Amino acid sequence: MATPTPATSPPSRGPDTLLILLAVAVVLAIVVPWLPAGVFLQGQPVSLESFRAAGTGIPVRWFASGDGPGLLNVLFDGLTSGDRNGAAVGVIAFVLIVGGAFGVVQAGGAVDRGLERMIAMTGDRPRLLLSLLFVAFSLGGAVFGMGEETIAFLALLLPLVRRLGYPPEIAVMATYLASQIGFGSSWMNPFSVAVAQGIAGVPLLSGAGLRMAMWAVMTAAGLAFMLRYAARHRRDSDVGMPPAAGPHPLGAGDRVVLLAVLATVAWIVWGVVAGGYYIAEIASQFFALGVFAGVVAVVSGRLGANQATAAFVDGMRQLVPCAVVIALAKGILGLMGGADPHQPSVLNTLLFTLGSALQHTPELWAAEGMLLVQALINVFVTSGSAQAAITMPLMAGLGDLLGVSRQTAVLAFQLGDGLTNLVVPTSAAMMGAIGVAGLGWTDWLRIIWRLEVALLGLGMLFVALAVLTGYH
Repeated sequence: MATPTPATSPPSRGPDTLLILLAVAVVLAIVVPWLPAGVFLQGQPVSLESFRAAGTGIPVRWFASGDGPGLLNVLFDGLTSGDRNGAAVGVIAFVLIVGGAFGVVQAGGAVDRGLERMIAMTGDRPRLLLSLLFVAFSLGGAVFGMGEETIAFLALLLPLVRRLGYPPEIAVMATYLASQIGFGSSWMNPFSVAVAQGIAGVPLLSGAGLRMAMWAVMTAAGLAFMLRYAARHRRDSDVGMPPAAGPHPLGAGDRVVLLAVLATVAWIVWGVVAGGYYIAEIASQFFALGVFAGVVAVVSGRLGANQATAAFVDGMRQLVPCAVVIALAKGILGLMGGADPHQPSVLNTLLFTLGSALQHTPELWAAEGMLLVQALINVFVTSGSAQAAITMPLMAGLGDLLGVSRQTAVLAFQLGDGLTNLVVPTSAAMMGAIGVAGLGWTDWLRIIWRLEVALLGLGMLFVALAVLTGYH
């Protein structure tokens, strides 16, 4: 697993991601004070009836001293928002620690030598390797809600992808993209499906049959897209075996480090599935890997102690731009007043307006509208559990009024939430993943937009099927 390096793909023809986010922040700073803020009453379910206009907009100053949002405060506010298990503080800490740990592992050279052996073993079957990885990460997203965790695996996969002659976006597709397809089409994702079903009063993990079929179809569509893109963008000059001299021999220290990497992956899988681990625990697991790899490298003579320390710092340094993007994405939400339904915000008004617009539409169109509304809301609230907590009380009640079953409302939520995680620039996990691969947001959007449209189209077909079959 290598620390991130500059992208090997052509230079971006669009504006830098930071410029895009700063432009969004400027527009919001100008517009938000003129938009009505709203609040859902404390102690009542979040519903159309519990919404109240706050009377004034959110006062966004150019520079805020003390409380309240300010345009020039957006970066600091974003950096210091959240908690140890969420964006931005938790995700930023996770990204930097993983970068440092992988910097040490990479500096020792064990992974490079191991990858040379893996390439020699896979020979002319890289499509099989990519396919297995894609399905595995899609299952990870479906079964235990993988998201930010894929950033670490992405860093691990990048050197292999490059050695096989593929551009770095293939590594993003095989890890983060696959996990989010699984996340959005899951039958048991604990962070979206289970939370939404619980809030909507639907039996937990019910309706699994349709969702399993949906997962299989969408995973197949994503896999086909990745393999086609990989075949069209593979560089022949980098394909095949390592240099004629053959792979470098693996020493005892190399084998120990590689086993430690595999053991850490197994430890993380166990922790997420059985131990309830999340960002804080997983980051600490990778820090343990970095420390262990550094000790082995020093003992085996691969690195000096100072070199191992410098490798950790350098690995973190390469991901600082990624951390800044995550912070800006979170700070932009603060300019709108935040995502708390019981505190005045422009986002609450947007939620009420969109919910009201669907109130008198036919059942099928209302269900499709729910999906599109959830997709739009996910631009601002990218946490699946948070979006479920904010929107499902409203959408479940709205479904009752329109004849849309609550199970279908949950389906529309999970699709709108999960599938748009592939493209929305306010997603800390997505921006982190493409940042590790050295891609700008406009580059990624140019690559992936056709698949995003296809997946949303499939999602709308499954929602229509749910309505027509009385999905409960």
